[in-house]
Amino acid sequence: MHLIHHKKQLSPNISLFEIDAPLIAKKHQAGNFVILRINEFGERIPLTIVDSNKENGRITLIVQSIGKTTEMMKNLETGDFIKDLVGPLGEATPITNYGTVVCVGGGVGTAVIYPLAKALKDAGNKVISITGAQNAAAVILEDEMHSCSDELILTTDDGSTGKKGFVTHALSELLKSEIKPDYVFTTGPLGMMKAVSELTKSWKIPTMASLNPIMMDGTGMCGACRVTVGNELKFACVDGPEFDAHAIDFDELITRNGNYKKIEKKAVKNGVSKVTCKTGVPA
Repeated sequence: MHLIHHKKQLSPNISLFEIDAPLIAKKHQAGNFVILRINEFGERIPLTIVDSNKENGRITLIVQSIGKTTEMMKNLETGDFIKDLVGPLGEATPITNYGTVVCVGGGVGTAVIYPLAKALKDAGNKVISITGAQNAAAVILEDEMHSCSDELILTTDDGSTGKKGFVTHALSELLKSEIKPDYVFTTGPLGMMKAVSELTKSWKIPTMASLNPIMMDGTGMCGACRVTVGNELKFACVDGPEFDAHAIDFDELITRNGNYKKIEKKAVKNGVSKVTCKTGVPA
């Protein structure tokens, strides 16, 4: 049982949780994630560890409400409990002083890029961050990204704050300037990461993408998170979740991730509105 110490609504469908998990907080590194189960009847979902505090034993998770379990989490409040947290899982990001790095995060992917940018800055890199959202109301972690970036470029689809356009537009402008990044890191929707990868490949800039495939056990046993990287089969939960973006078969991954859209929508429609999201209550 893991107590929710604090919950904050970042946007209408994105919530931040600070959760008791001292063993996970002690070992967490940038790039790690957890597998979470709300109660004994719930499904297992992967979530990136956004931050951790070894002193108070808490980890920070940011959750976007897009499926049944994440909709249920949206209804949890400070003082509620989460039954299971397994982690830290996945390979930690290879953090070193590359020189100048660009961190590109789209949507809730900003929650994944933040710990990477923070660790890269602590390693002595010059960090230029590009984050994007649909509109001003959907922007998350702006202050936090400012704190770990030498420069932050904020974009919104409608131009309600920051630059109007997509993160790829801002990245293209940056690459055409006098700045030549030594490395690019990207997280966010698969289509966005594919576009970032194609752009940086044309400039011959090494790029790492943090993937978000369908995942179940988080230990490499079920095979649900398989991805093709450089014509080799990889499991995102144990081999990743970060891979060489230029070697990922994004088209295959996008197709696989879309296979369960109808089932997810049906689960939300049939279950979430009728469920009290407290630990121990059937989901």
